[in-house]
Amino acid sequence: MRFMIIVRSTPEFEAETRPDPDPAVLAEMARYHEELAAAGVLLDGNGLRPSRDGWRIAYGRDGVRVVDGPFAETKELIAGYTLIDVRSRDEALAWSRRFPNPVGAGRDALVEVRQLYELDDFTPGDEIERMKRIEASRRADDTAGRR
Repeated sequence: MRFMIIVRSTPEFEAETRPDPDPAVLAEMARYHEELAAAGVLLDGNGLRPSRDGWRIAYGRDGVRVVDGPFAETKELIAGYTLIDVRSRDEALAWSRRFPNPVGAGRDALVEVRQLYELDDFTPGDEIERMKRIEASRRADDTAGRR
């Protein structure tokens, strides 16, 4: 079961001019990710650049348009994520409870955890099988690239 631990953005993250986190926070994050890796559950984890460096794709009656950042509502933004693959929701909960405070001890922060859909969650069909072949090919490419 894959889960994404989502770090919600803050005005401070959005105002950053360079990624220079507090050394204590960085040390805690490194320790946590080392533990995830040692347990064999870490798939990926990264911080995201502020929204001013991004864009949104807006779909509507008039077609598709690109909306450049920055975006005003920081509570809707993501500052980073950690992707884990665990055996159960309870295991994901246990790992996420240990996630370090991304802004530093004693400060307000919000981390959200969401389970990813697996292709087996969907009704079987030709397109799901097509997606499974794409996923299998991607995994094979990842494995070959690590050799």
